[in-house]
Amino acid sequence: MTETRTTDVLIVGAGPVGLSAAAELRRRGVECRLVDRLPARLPYAKAVGVQPRTLEIWDRMGMARAVLERAVPLRGQLLYVNGREQARFELALPPDVPYRFAALPQYETERLLEEYVADLGTAVERGTELLSFAQDADGVTARLRTASGADDELRARFLIGCDGAHSTVRKGLGLSYEGGAFPEEYMLGDVETDWDLPYGYGLRSLHRAEDGSTDDVLVCIPLPGTRRYRMSMTVPPELSADGAGKARGDGVAHGLEGGRVPELSHIQAVVDRLAPTPTRLSTLRWSSVFRISHRIVDRYGEGRVFVAGDAAHIHPPTGAQGMNTGIQDACNLAWKMALVVRGEAGLALLASYDAERRPVGEEVVGRTVRHANRGIESDPEDPVTLMLREAQLLVSYRDGPLAGSPYGPDDAPQPGDRAPDCGGLTLPLATYPLRLLDVLRGRTGHVLLLYADQAADLARAAEAGAVVAAAVGGREPSESGLASEGGLASEDGLAPADGLAPGGGGLAPEGGLATVAVLARDADADGADSGYRDAAGEFARLYRPDGPTGFLVRPDGQLGARFPLAGTAAALTGYLAALSVPA
Repeated sequence: MTETRTTDVLIVGAGPVGLSAAAELRRRGVECRLVDRLPARLPYAKAVGVQPRTLEIWDRMGMARAVLERAVPLRGQLLYVNGREQARFELALPPDVPYRFAALPQYETERLLEEYVADLGTAVERGTELLSFAQDADGVTARLRTASGADDELRARFLIGCDGAHSTVRKGLGLSYEGGAFPEEYMLGDVETDWDLPYGYGLRSLHRAEDGSTDDVLVCIPLPGTRRYRMSMTVPPELSADGAGKARGDGVAHGLEGGRVPELSHIQAVVDRLAPTPTRLSTLRWSSVFRISHRIVDRYGEGRVFVAGDAAHIHPPTGAQGMNTGIQDACNLAWKMALVVRGEAGLALLASYDAERRPVGEEVVGRTVRHANRGIESDPEDPVTLMLREAQLLVSYRDGPLAGSPYGPDDAPQPGDRAPDCGGLTLPLATYPLRLLDVLRGRTGHVLLLYADQAADLARAAEAGAVVAAAVGGREPSESGLASEGGLASEDGLAPADGLAPGGGGLAPEGGLATVAVLARDADADGADSGYRDAAGEFARLYRPDGPTGFLVRPDGQLGARFPLAGTAAALTGYLAALSVPA
């Protein structure tokens, strides 16, 4: 018997990407169903690297602390060639970056995200498989097979496919998935060692033949636990049976394979050849053979159906880019979809998801393939830029459809760039300084940061806040030149008199806009109670305001606009119009 139900969004796939999409939608009040064909989480430490940018996203959600209590730091990597240390790479970042590189098994990441989503009222529907779907102008009709074997027909306004490299959603949309596969087969193992390598350092040990080619490799990533590592290496001949590593019926050879399970002795043999010091392995928690492909779709969605994560792009695991890129996909799509679901933006806004995220996917695929072939040490970028890029802190949408006109110094953060975190923000009633992330944490909508050099300039900032608040609240702002439909309208609207109380600005229950004033460190003392004071000067150093300046921070932590306070209306007209294009 078929039962028809309805929801706002159907998410297929409950890995880190699907769970992130559900988390970002649910905390914005959007109803969703999250289904996964597997009966339970897989106990595998597949994706283990957590990038600083992902931790910033989880901080905004209020989930970062739970991750930090369970993850371990990734401090660097040791490179050995033919038994000799060739280099030691430090995963160092500028001191203003709030988080460092971390390692956490994928099953732990999924558990934490699943608990977060459950607290918001959505449970993963395990053992439920998407069989087919069809979309029309108003929504998507999906046919599901539940764990009991019953058919479930679901009507949703949108469908997001986070269902991996062999995505049913991608195939149903008819998206191309161009690329290729590495000929080698690899094996993974989760083991403990008795060596004494430096804490928090990974190991990459190679053997190079006389012609310079690499014919043996061992990569070890530290995991939580005593001398516990996820190790990867090429498959020995006895596990590489003829035809066993062929691609599936969809032509995609990627991910873990069943049937061939490496034993501890297989991994020990490679460690005996390539480990920098003699070591004995123990406690094999799991192992598998896997293949690597590099592919990307020709578009990230069509109509009301979208793909994210491995369903959209796959590539070598070099630099731990895959899961983190997928989580950013989910975050980018979810805040926009929430606006559309709530009637605060037009359907056309969702086209910006492909425009912003597919260039990022293409860059990640290309970079990880290069690093897999030649090593990260061959990258020509200077070390600081290289680390910032690996940390995913340089992702920018400057060329995207939502990026407003640049303003201020060329090398300052501009519309489309990541909004930098900073420390040293103080309030009169607090005896401790805050970070900007502390101010943004928990907010689901846009945040308007207004910077003034002098307390007297806050009057102009108040006018700017009123203009934007009126525009995004669906009101007709006087003398602003902005259309009354703003694209970020909250349920209650934002009155121009909401003021500039720190953390205030009329933040709506489901999003809306918050206005935050930041006063320069050397401003008149009389204005100290008008907002946050940039006591350490870090905001000014990182944002480089050109006099009284406004910064509109998007829900995903990127800058939407940067403008002089005197020209607020003109600066924000384009950005707000992009959010409110007709359906």
